[in-house]
Amino acid sequence: MGLDAIVLILVATVAASVPLILAALGELVVEKSGVLNLGVEGMMAVGAIVAFAVAVETQQLSLAALAGALAGALMSLIFAFITLTLMANQVATGLALTLFGTGLSAFLGLKYTSVALDGAKAMTIPILSDIPVLGKLLFSYNGFVYFAVLVFLAISWFLYRSRAGLVLRAIGESPSSAHALGASVIKVRYLAVLFGGAMAGLAGAYLSTAYTPLWAEGMIAGRGWIALALVVFATWRPARVLIGALLFGGVTIAQFHVQGIGIEIPAQFLSMLPYLATILVLVVISRDAGLIRLNAPASLGQPFHKQGH
Repeated sequence: MGLDAIVLILVATVAASVPLILAALGELVVEKSGVLNLGVEGMMAVGAIVAFAVAVETQQLSLAALAGALAGALMSLIFAFITLTLMANQVATGLALTLFGTGLSAFLGLKYTSVALDGAKAMTIPILSDIPVLGKLLFSYNGFVYFAVLVFLAISWFLYRSRAGLVLRAIGESPSSAHALGASVIKVRYLAVLFGGAMAGLAGAYLSTAYTPLWAEGMIAGRGWIALALVVFATWRPARVLIGALLFGGVTIAQFHVQGIGIEIPAQFLSMLPYLATILVLVVISRDAGLIRLNAPASLGQPFHKQGH
């Protein structure tokens, strides 16, 4: 395999990892606040169809991305109201949100199933894009990719270098203590959930307007669940989320190249590789219960009852 082929595989790996990076980083912030939202898959699906519809109708990809993020945020607002205001079970509500989002996106996408879209193009940076090897490896992506990097840097700074990030993490560890010190637990959790929904919607928008670009029912294909697993895989650390997303992106791309180099493996097995890798990673991590307890937010999934404080 030549150098050019390796570079192309690496570029494809980065492109495949972007929706996982966006969705997983959003969910990381949500879980750092002590909330567990299992509705990532549904929010991604709604974000994907809304962004695709806006892109087709307006031909404005930036507007489509914004619409996808807004759709994801609105979906997450439903989850936030039910779990944070009405105190419903977070796991059950998240699962219901995924089912609702999947069905809603399928319904909204009926008229767009066979519609073609001229998707987001790679950005060309003068001089830098022409550098041999590095130019292709670092400067040949669309805006979503660079935005994902910015989101990673911003979240890393926010969580560990800002006072607001400290408050968020404190709420995730002990909401009652944070409330006693004057923190607005419900407000912070609402904002975290909305941010996570916006990132999931944006991840879906990337899939339908840049990575594919098209709309097809079921196109999220379990990426929302992989993003959820990535947060655990990364032990709630942004840098590890980035690395894990690239690894899972690589597994996804591998299935397209293995048969091309002459290795005879059934296509069905190759298609299940990303999900098999997810299961194996979770099995390995779950064996170390101490690691999970050390890094997981202590109040994850637990409702906060303001009464009595």
